[in-house]
Amino acid sequence: MAKRRIGVYPGTFDPITNGHMDIIQRASRLVDHLIVGVARNAGKGPLFSTDERVAMVREDVTALNNAGASIEVRAFDTLLMHFAVEVNATVIIRGLRAVSDFEYEFQMAGMNARLNPKIETMFLMASEKSQFISSRFVKEIGRLGGDIRGFVSGRVADHLAERFALEAGNGDASKQIQTLKQ
Repeated sequence: MAKRRIGVYPGTFDPITNGHMDIIQRASRLVDHLIVGVARNAGKGPLFSTDERVAMVREDVTALNNAGASIEVRAFDTLLMHFAVEVNATVIIRGLRAVSDFEYEFQMAGMNARLNPKIETMFLMASEKSQFISSRFVKEIGRLGGDIRGFVSGRVADHLAERFALEAGNGDASKQIQTLKQ
């Protein structure tokens, strides 16, 4: 009986972008079961709570027409390698957008290998259409009223619009939400 290949794709996903979804879909073809690990990581000052981020990732993953692995979404607040051991993962999947990502990811993969050499790290290059997308840029563009629909799903764009309207705290929040949703 072949051993089941379990992969973990970790991230903050604040919010999940089309670039993340591209990696999830491609990674799901490489393992039998993919766990999207949503890091609590309060130190990054996320816009959305962990529960909100998990819900958004689940919504987008559910919408995938996935012919690959089963996909599960879970929050975690431990060391990544502890989480990987907890879920019996044999591989960590990381996305690379540009050469600038590589040095940080390379160092992290090296540290993870020292912590647990039984778990491999696999890098997937971002597809051409999503290599420039980052959650940070999506939030900045959305906060300033720009069109983010090409970078995130409609569901995530709606969540962002509602959050930015609440942040603005003005009585005209419904107008701002409608502008961002267009």
